[in-house]
Amino acid sequence: MIRIVLALLAFALALPVMAAQAFRFDSIDGGSLSLDQWHGQPVLVVNTASRCGFTPQFDGLQALYDRYRDRGLVVLTVPSNDFRQELADEAAVKDFCELNFDLDMPMTTITRVTGTEAHPLYRWLDAQGFAPSWNFNKALIGPDGSFIEGWGATTRPLSQPIVSRIEALLD
Repeated sequence: MIRIVLALLAFALALPVMAAQAFRFDSIDGGSLSLDQWHGQPVLVVNTASRCGFTPQFDGLQALYDRYRDRGLVVLTVPSNDFRQELADEAAVKDFCELNFDLDMPMTTITRVTGTEAHPLYRWLDAQGFAPSWNFNKALIGPDGSFIEGWGATTRPLSQPIVSRIEALLD
């Protein structure tokens, strides 16, 4: 019996740990976005909604992206209607973000981020101990695809906790 347990444990330890790079999204611009394309770079993934009280954080997200993109940071925005505050379709979301915030960050189509129908990345994040409890929750994925840390909606994109974690990954 002990041999079987040890064999199973050795097998489990030999399995590769799934990293975030394995996930794909549909892009709001058409085509797809794969976290594989950003392997070796930190990615801040943010579930967003156009009609949320935290929507002004788009300015901070764009500023963060502008500050660190040349050093490798990717900010991936994931519009979601899980909290019933997103516009009706992708065209409206894209227009709203471009007109009001002049965003040029990668953006997915409207995506589920909670529950059993959540996108696989968000189910993976949930297994890591992070699940969005509202719009504008932020999850930092390391250059190796590991989950680094997550923050709630009240943590601003340019706050010290987020910036310090990103800078540590870029150095």
